[in-house]
Amino acid sequence: MVHRRDIDLSGTWRAAPAADERLRRQYVDDDLDDTEWVPVTVPGHWRSSAALADEDGPVLYRTRFVADGGTDADGRAFLVFDGVLAASDVWLDGTYLGDTSGYVAAHAFEVTDLLRRRPEHLLAMEVSNGPVGPGRTRDLTGSLGRSALTGDHHNVGGVWRPVGIVRTGPVRLRYSRLRCPDATTQRASVAIRAVLDTVEARTVTLRTSVRPVVDAQGSMLEIAGDAPLVVEREHPLAAGENRVEWTVSVPTPELWWPRALGGQPLYDVTVDVIVDDGPSDSRTWRTGLRQVRMDDFVCRINDERLFLKGLSIGPTRLLLAEASGHEVEADVERAAAAGLDLLRVHGHVGRPELYEAADRTGMLLWQDLPIQWGMQRGAKEPARQLARASVDRLAHHPSIAIWCTHHEPWVGDPASQRVVRRWARPRRRAAVVATHLLPTWNRTVLDRSVSLVLDRSDGSRPVVAHAGVWPHLPQLSGTSTHLWAGWRWGTIDSLPRLLRAWPRLARFVGEFGAQSPGMDPGLLDPRPDQERNAHHDPSRPGRPTGTSSAWPALDWAAIARRTGLEVDAASRVASPASHRNANDWADALHRHQAELVRSHIETLRRLKYRPSGGFTAFAMADPAPGITAALLDHERRPKPAWAALIEACAPLIAISDRPPDVLRVGEHHDLDVHVVNDRRVPMGELVVRATVSWETDDSPRVVPPAPPRPDIRRQAWQGEVGADAVVRVGSIHLAVPPGAYSLVLELELSDAAGVLSRRRHQRQVADT
Repeated sequence: MVHRRDIDLSGTWRAAPAADERLRRQYVDDDLDDTEWVPVTVPGHWRSSAALADEDGPVLYRTRFVADGGTDADGRAFLVFDGVLAASDVWLDGTYLGDTSGYVAAHAFEVTDLLRRRPEHLLAMEVSNGPVGPGRTRDLTGSLGRSALTGDHHNVGGVWRPVGIVRTGPVRLRYSRLRCPDATTQRASVAIRAVLDTVEARTVTLRTSVRPVVDAQGSMLEIAGDAPLVVEREHPLAAGENRVEWTVSVPTPELWWPRALGGQPLYDVTVDVIVDDGPSDSRTWRTGLRQVRMDDFVCRINDERLFLKGLSIGPTRLLLAEASGHEVEADVERAAAAGLDLLRVHGHVGRPELYEAADRTGMLLWQDLPIQWGMQRGAKEPARQLARASVDRLAHHPSIAIWCTHHEPWVGDPASQRVVRRWARPRRRAAVVATHLLPTWNRTVLDRSVSLVLDRSDGSRPVVAHAGVWPHLPQLSGTSTHLWAGWRWGTIDSLPRLLRAWPRLARFVGEFGAQSPGMDPGLLDPRPDQERNAHHDPSRPGRPTGTSSAWPALDWAAIARRTGLEVDAASRVASPASHRNANDWADALHRHQAELVRSHIETLRRLKYRPSGGFTAFAMADPAPGITAALLDHERRPKPAWAALIEACAPLIAISDRPPDVLRVGEHHDLDVHVVNDRRVPMGELVVRATVSWETDDSPRVVPPAPPRPDIRRQAWQGEVGADAVVRVGSIHLAVPPGAYSLVLELELSDAAGVLSRRRHQRQVADT
């Protein structure tokens, strides 16, 4: 007897702002006329509708559908919401079913009796997702509510995932979870946890089947081999909810690997609940068999060490339900093509297509929980529930290598950034450092509590308690660091100096970068949004422009609210007043971003495993038009920093220390040269060539200057670099000659087949 029969309730619903208490009391009534309500799409967001574009909620939703009670007397029906942003109250035919809380978890309500009463039904919801204000909060939408990529002047409220009726037999799989706690080439374990809900006591058979998928891309469902592995066990159930856990051993599995280390074979694991010789309910997961370990932020997959080169990734679109599955998958493919190993899912849980694409392509994921910045004490228990729901939804994905509990657990200005900015004030050093080292409720209590839930619920991958936190009491070990050198503080060269003084900060750098404008020409347009958009042709991208009469006296506060621009940092790097127009200013920010990203990656790659385990630059792409640290704009048009990232992440690369930004006649500098090999085999007969070119003349500096005379010096090194290794090959000595105008330093790595990488530095020599 097959009881499962799904009814999809996605489509066009009706919505209206919860403007008054009278409407909030009446919106569940069957005879209420909603013909004048606004049409909204489910899955979707209410702000996708022009009539609700400025609405912060709550918003009332209604839809009508036809469904009978089914033909089997012991059959059951459930109304299932895959995701609601961020909370709702649910009514069916005037009966209150309950509430949903948390956009990560799916919510199910039994509606068996209600569906049997009549064939036509009214589903009504009040959906709320209030704006996230400054300071401490209980909000658990993470970066969807506010972040450096999305800003904080938007609202993503709505029914963002599908809604439907699910039919089962008398026993339902209410909750379920699948993990791979260990895997070797001899044997792998698949651990399953299920909560079975039954109306009356009975004995069921749990049938687990494990079958390999031939096509790792998921386009074929034919089964490899003669038959899948099938394991059956009987289990007695009491009336109500019953938690059952079991493990299936898979002999001689094909292991799943990151893209840099091997292939991505996948398995379909299905659990059928058998009642009276027929299926009552079932679940299927597509998974990979591998094990993940992390020692002092050095990651090992199947006992193979891997230096993690990565990017943070935000929602594909600002209203994440609006992105197509192809767009979500394309971002993962772009990261793979750029030579990256890791994507950090920044402060949110993404669309299912993100995780499926990462599984197929071998892209590892650092998964943040949507817990961000300073949280109130009342958020502790909801955050623990969020952790369990995240494990239920995501733990079967082999691509997820790391859980991270809390993104930057502070309020306002990050403590770690204050330490750096105030370090030059000697009388305040001790007070600032002592404040940063003291325990806080967020770091010490909340993060520890939620991390324990993640570890106990999963246990198959490492858990990072918080991101962006420097060493502090009581552990003094620290965690991943966010080092915005060259943007929010210091210069580009501040990063290597800081890491030489405090190497532990380099173990994993989870954020660094600099902002630059996207390619939308209207970003700095002073006209109102509607007028600006009416004159914008998206087929003709360009750089941001401002009217010549207004530049640089623009409404920078309004631009910051609309685009996410950090005005103070941008003005310090490239003051608008020192540039003729918006194009020149944008070019300066683009150049700075590209040089910073390339230089910081080179610095961290030189420290590979000693002590650095990797990095995630911030960030991949804008979810909406903006001036952010993303390397691609919202239409995925690359900024110059994208090419710099790709070159800096090449598997085999020669790197020199960065010359000073300004040189002076008579100075001497020694620049170390390293070769980094990320390949898993030794590389022999490599040649590194360094060319130092000085532009000089013997006459006084006048305008126009005398024709320059190049002073060119060359050095070369040859040898072998071991597998997955970093080798110092030599040193370049710079002696700034009299009359020098500028320096061009070129570094080239080649083998017998040709050039493997090039790096070019150009510097000016100061007059004095």
